[in-house]
Amino acid sequence: MNLTPYLIRGLATGGQFALVAIGYTMVYGILKLINFAHGDLFMLSGIMMIYLAASFPTMPMWVTILIMIALTVFVGFAIEKCAYSPLRTAPRMSVMISAIGVSYLLQNLVCYVTGGLAKQFPDIPLISQSIRVFGVKDKLAVFISPLVAVVLMVILVLIINHTKFGMSMRAVSKDFETAQLMGVKINRVISMTFIIGSFLAAVGALLYFAKNTGINHMAGSTPGIKAFIAAVVGGIGSVPGAVVGALLIGVVESLAKAFGLADFSDVISFALLII
Repeated sequence: MNLTPYLIRGLATGGQFALVAIGYTMVYGILKLINFAHGDLFMLSGIMMIYLAASFPTMPMWVTILIMIALTVFVGFAIEKCAYSPLRTAPRMSVMISAIGVSYLLQNLVCYVTGGLAKQFPDIPLISQSIRVFGVKDKLAVFISPLVAVVLMVILVLIINHTKFGMSMRAVSKDFETAQLMGVKINRVISMTFIIGSFLAAVGALLYFAKNTGINHMAGSTPGIKAFIAAVVGGIGSVPGAVVGALLIGVVESLAKAFGLADFSDVISFALLII
């Protein structure tokens, strides 16, 4: 049996999950919070891209993409300020409940706007074109996803380990209260963490929905859950771990299909989470 096509598809799928998983792991690393709304922000990013492309058909696609990314970052920033910032000193359970509330809010808002119907993601020049790699034919977005994830991971690791802002992030992650006493601007660090996570979600949505073109209000649920599993498997709080975990999940699920266990691919992912 030739497993190469399954490995390629697995790495490609894992790369798409990785961009969402990094957002989960960064927020957890700073706030020790599982941001349940992150998968829904990923979905909202795709929906905004659809409506922007339909509303401004003459606008160059690269401008539409930049506006979509900017709007996603703004929504992520607004969620942090409205839903999480006021609960800075509240019990963790309160913040988690707020995160679940934001998740349902985004889902139901999109359901109301779209009528619960799936919308078609627009064709993006270049990345929506089909190519063949080692006998596997798919859209370019599928093949470049792991490369994009690794490049962004390297940039993030360099920022975290070699910049003043990165030092602030590490200080807040280690000891929230001590960092605050030492003069670290906690709110700025947390807001920037959400901004970076939202940016990655927007890029992930662009690559994921270029392949999986039908989007409804629940389209962020499965990628969100898989990305969360990837973050946990890779060691939640670790950016490289989130990418490795996502690639592992993608490859394991793809190999499950190769051995006729396609119906059990999700079960295997959750088994990895439990382990």
